[in-house]
Amino acid sequence: MQVIIGVDIGTTSTRAIVFDLSGKVVQACYKEYPLLTPQATYSEQEPEVIFAAVLSTLKGALANVNQKELLGISFSSAMHSLLLVDATGNPLTNAIIWADNRSQQQADTLRETPAGKMLHHSTGTPVHPMSPLCKLMWFREHEPDLFNQTAKFISVKEFVFYRLFGKYLIDFSIASSTGLFDIRQLTWFAPALALAGVSSHQLSEPVSPDHQETKLNPTYAADLNLSKPVPFIIGASDGCLSNLSLPITGPGVAALTIGTSGAIRVTTPQPANDFQHRLFSYILLPNQFVVGGPVNNGGLILRWYRDTFGAAEIAEAREKGLAAYDLLLQHAATVPPGADGLVFLPYLLGERAPIWDAQARGVFFGINPNHTKAHFTRALLEGIIFGVYQVNQALEETTGPVEVIYANGGFARSAFWVQLTADIFGKKVYVQETVESSAWGAALLGLQALNINPTLPEQDASATDQVFLPNLEHHARYKKNFHIFEKLYPLLKEPMDLVSKLQQTN
Repeated sequence: MQVIIGVDIGTTSTRAIVFDLSGKVVQACYKEYPLLTPQATYSEQEPEVIFAAVLSTLKGALANVNQKELLGISFSSAMHSLLLVDATGNPLTNAIIWADNRSQQQADTLRETPAGKMLHHSTGTPVHPMSPLCKLMWFREHEPDLFNQTAKFISVKEFVFYRLFGKYLIDFSIASSTGLFDIRQLTWFAPALALAGVSSHQLSEPVSPDHQETKLNPTYAADLNLSKPVPFIIGASDGCLSNLSLPITGPGVAALTIGTSGAIRVTTPQPANDFQHRLFSYILLPNQFVVGGPVNNGGLILRWYRDTFGAAEIAEAREKGLAAYDLLLQHAATVPPGADGLVFLPYLLGERAPIWDAQARGVFFGINPNHTKAHFTRALLEGIIFGVYQVNQALEETTGPVEVIYANGGFARSAFWVQLTADIFGKKVYVQETVESSAWGAALLGLQALNINPTLPEQDASATDQVFLPNLEHHARYKKNFHIFEKLYPLLKEPMDLVSKLQQTN
C-alpha cells in the first residue's frame, strides 16, 4: 500500500498524518505546544519547540510505515509568522505569529494611505498587525539593534526547512501572506521591502509549492530512521491547502475552517478586487488563488473559556472519561438557538476580517438574570460562527454567491457545532470523512508534485460526506441575533479602543 505523509505545522500543534492514495488516514501523530503571551498584545511560539514537534510527529508517523511504500512528505503551515535569525540560522527571537498585535500602530498608520491600498492590491495581504510587513516595521522602529544584526527574516516553515536541508526557501503561498510578495509577478515586491527596511537577500528564495528537496541533513535522517532518500515537498499554507483538499472546487464552493482561528475561502483563477479591502488573495499555484477572510478567534476562545470557567466540566469529564469540550457543548445544546437574546462578540484577540481592528475586544451583550452558564457557552459558539458569517457576506459581495460549504478543522468533529453553522448560514454544510484538511491538501499537492494520481472516490459529495441541512426556523432566529451582532461593533469601537489602550498600559 503506497502512502504519503502530510505534515501540518499549526498554531498550537503539529500533525503528521499518513494517508493512502484514497485519502484514508493510516496513521496520525500529534504534538501540542504552548502559545506564549509575554505581554497583552504579544503572541509568540518557541521555534525550537516547534521544530522538535515536527521531528517527533514525523518519527511517530514513520514508525509503522514501510519505507518502500512511502512516496514523499509534504508540508502545510500556518501563515504570517516572523522569526529573526543570525548568520548561523539560530533564532534571535521567538516566532511572532498571526495573533500578535504589537504592530497595531504601524498598521493603522499605513492601512488607509494610498501606499497601504496599493500594497493590499499588489501583495493580496491586508495591512494588519498579522502581516510580517507590519511586524518588520515594528522591529525596525522599536528594536533597531536587533533588527540590524539579523541575517534573515523568515517564517516557522522556513526555519524547519533550513534545519532539515540547510537552504532558505519559501513557497509562493506562504510568501503571498507576508505582505512583501507580488502575487502577480511571483517576486519580492520592492515597495514593500523599502517600507520594511529589508533587502531580498535577507529573505528566502521563493519557490513553487511543488518544489522538492531530497538531501536531508544526515543527523535528522538518522533520527527519523530514514534508510533511503525521500522527497520532501515544501507545500503551501494551511488555508490554501484546505481548499485544495475539497472534493469539488470552483465558483460558489467554500471551505470553512475553524481550528485555533478560523477562515472562509473560495478558489478563483485570479486575485479578488475587494475595493473595501476586507479580503485576502493568496496564491496556491499560478492561476489558482484562494480568496477569503480570516478571523482571529476560533477554537482558541473555546479553550480559553474551558480553562477559565470550565473547572466543573473538567472535573466531571475526568470522572466520566470524556473531554471537557464535549460536556460544554452538551450543555450548550440544552439552550434554544439564539441563546435567549445573549450575543457574543468574539474579539478576544482583536479581529481580522472583515473589520481588521486589532484593538477590538470581546463582549457578552444582553445579559439578564435568566441566563445560565449554558447560555454563555451557546452564545460563545454562535458568536464565533457569526464572525465567519460576516466574512462570508463580504466574500459573496466580491466573488459571487456561495452555494456549497465544506467544514473542516477541529470544530468539524462536533455535529452540534456544524449543525449550528448550517442554521446560521442557512446553507448545506458538508463534512468530509477526514477533517485533517490541511494535511490532506499537503498530501495531494505532494502527489501532484510527484506526478502520481490519487485514487479518490467518485466526486459525489452527498454519497461520501456528512451533510447538515439548515433548519430554516432556527436560521430566522439567528438572523435577529446577527442583526444585533453586526450593529454592536461600530457602536462599541471607540470604547474598545480606550479599553485596549488601558490594557496595554497595565
